[in-house]
Amino acid sequence: MAEKSKTREITLVDKSGTFHYLKKHLIGENEEFDFDALSAIRKILSNEKARLLYTIKTKKPNSIYQLAKILKRDFKSVDKDIKLLERFGFIDMVAERTGKRERLKPVLIVDTIHIHIKV
Repeated sequence: MAEKSKTREITLVDKSGTFHYLKKHLIGENEEFDFDALSAIRKILSNEKARLLYTIKTKKPNSIYQLAKILKRDFKSVDKDIKLLERFGFIDMVAERTGKRERLKPVLIVDTIHIHIKV
């Protein structure tokens, strides 16, 4: 049986001359955010974010620290990028325990992204 595609729908809607972001959840609910949608979308569509998503998909790092080492990037900037991608629902952070230590593992939860802009 083929694996079901996990699609993230992003819709930008023009309201009184400004774009607002609507995130369509997997269950079909719409949620509106109150931040500058267009600049947030620009941040998501950067080459670094694409590289980060690809690395999570292919290398399956066990932590943000390991991801930063693979990418040869500063931990703080990778953490910031992870939080933005998690906010948009592209990745989940899964808690894993190793002895007494708990770490957060980034896991890709989408395989397709659709962006719609309604003007």
